[in-house]
Amino acid sequence: MRRILAIAMTATTIGSGAELNVRSVVLYKHGVGFFERGGELGPGEGARLDFKAAEMNDVLKSLTIGVQGGVAGLRYDSSEPLAHKLAQFPMKLGDRQPLSAVLDQLKGARLEAQAAGSPVAGAIVSARTVSGSRDQPEREQVTLLLDSGELRTLDLAAVGSLRFPDAKLQLQFKDYLATLVQARSSEKRSVYIDSSDAGRRRVTASYMIPMPVWKSSYRLLFPASGEPMLEGWAIVDNTTGEDWSGVNLALVSGRPISFISRLYEPKFVQRQVAELADDGPAAPVVHEAAMYKMPAPPPPAQAGAPMRKMRASPAAAEMVASDSFNAPSTVSQTAEGRDLGELFEYRFSTPVSVRKNESAMLPFLQQKLGARKLLIYSDHSAKHPMNAAELANSTGKTLDGGPITVYDGGVYAGEALVETVKQGDKRLISYGVDIGTHVTTNLDSSQDAIREIHVNRGVLTTRSALKETKTYTVRNVDAKAKTLLVEHPVRQGYKLLGNLKPVETTASNYRFQVALPPASTEKFPVLEERVFDQSYMVTNLNPDFLVAISQNKALNDAARRQLESVLAKKRDIASVNGEIRRLDAERAELEKDQERIRQNLTALNKVAGQQDQVNRYAKQLSDAEGQLASLRDRVSDGRKKLAALEAEVNAMIERLDF
Repeated sequence: MRRILAIAMTATTIGSGAELNVRSVVLYKHGVGFFERGGELGPGEGARLDFKAAEMNDVLKSLTIGVQGGVAGLRYDSSEPLAHKLAQFPMKLGDRQPLSAVLDQLKGARLEAQAAGSPVAGAIVSARTVSGSRDQPEREQVTLLLDSGELRTLDLAAVGSLRFPDAKLQLQFKDYLATLVQARSSEKRSVYIDSSDAGRRRVTASYMIPMPVWKSSYRLLFPASGEPMLEGWAIVDNTTGEDWSGVNLALVSGRPISFISRLYEPKFVQRQVAELADDGPAAPVVHEAAMYKMPAPPPPAQAGAPMRKMRASPAAAEMVASDSFNAPSTVSQTAEGRDLGELFEYRFSTPVSVRKNESAMLPFLQQKLGARKLLIYSDHSAKHPMNAAELANSTGKTLDGGPITVYDGGVYAGEALVETVKQGDKRLISYGVDIGTHVTTNLDSSQDAIREIHVNRGVLTTRSALKETKTYTVRNVDAKAKTLLVEHPVRQGYKLLGNLKPVETTASNYRFQVALPPASTEKFPVLEERVFDQSYMVTNLNPDFLVAISQNKALNDAARRQLESVLAKKRDIASVNGEIRRLDAERAELEKDQERIRQNLTALNKVAGQQDQVNRYAKQLSDAEGQLASLRDRVSDGRKKLAALEAEVNAMIERLDF
């Protein structure tokens, strides 16, 4: 039966050092948190900071230390790969490896053993596992060279104890096992602060590590009378693995740039292999002619937190009005706000405690603000507008983005989302559908006549306009007055016409305000115009198009006369072209008749007594040839005239300018 190597090891102490308690925490919106720790160290005592392995890159990038008396140095647990660490040892301990296999790796090492009650010492020659049989089980053996020169084989099952007298080999075994133990606790990494002062002193350490993004949620209360109230709650998650007890907590709204630099993992470079050529017998060398210059060799190549999700609570379909929804929460505002450059900080005035692996809701805002209720119509495929509110941030603080639950007159009215709102800015939120208001839309478009005509260097450009009217028909069924904001899309190339002015414009929409009297129907038309240009080469325009252009009211008399001159030449060209086509058709018909006569002549020449008919056909061919010659001359004259007219009209077109 095999024996498994089991060597007990007493853990080596590395001077764990004093632990520093968390005193301040600042959480950001981009996935990191700032921590400050502090404590008092005794004479000669160091400090230790424990982190997760995934946090070390940010720690090494941001860690700052303050110690009265100075710092002798900083050390931290290396992240060298386990295989790389174990490769430096003279032995390898595999899974379920027998003792004989371990001893066989240490050939030549001195070994002391207690066998049959008597000590045996010698150098290891070999060790092996002997296969068993039916009568004898498998056994392990080691062969030693004794000081007397005798070779002795020991059965390891009969050996009571083994010992390596070499202190260096003992230490290597301990270090090997310590490396394995450290690899099993791969999540924990420690940073050690070595102090150069022997007296008592205070030490502080601050750093950034990955943290869940803090979240904000709001309650907007519209009372039956009086000003609206806004409550803000911050949701923070403690995933650090230790309790926060009475820490100074601050929350920062904003998103500074942050990234991960791989500072913790060791970097190795691949070096080139360079060796001298082996010595050998000399031989004649035949040098080849140079064909090209070898390029230089390339340089060596360089080796190169989870967010906890909050479970959304289902919104109640209907809630009964009660006093609990009329009044704000019975908590006091505990956060003070201040600007930090482009960021904004909420700092809690009293210490905060959050246990490890728990989350907390902390009130950071509770005050009145300017808000008005209205309706907003954004989705033009919907039949009803949305219940909405316009929030004017008069709190003196930046309102971090998050969900808002709205209570109206003590009744749950709906929920909304809002982006971050700076002090003095406004936002619209929509939190429900107003089924008491109906909206329909109708789109009419019309093409205006050409407004402008210009010609330059033979290019005619017309400017036209397309007008569109979108009419919103709004019916207020309820017996109370309402204010509706209509969001009309801003379209590239279109502009508003008339006296219509939006109350405000966003990047993608105009917002028009419409007053809705009780139980009424209102029509709200939005008229827009798009002006566009079209260009044509005048030489390619036919006379009919030029007639339409010349009759346009946008032309003045001088421009009209220029176009009419070109039009007259275009008509002459069309007439000459028509005559040439007619002559070509007549010539083609004559050539067809000639071909028919030639076929008849060929047939008659084979028949006796048809000389008179042959003579008549010959006379017809002769007359046709004369007509063809005349037609060819007339076509040639027509083409010359056409070329002259085209040259004239091209010169006239080049001179067009209006």
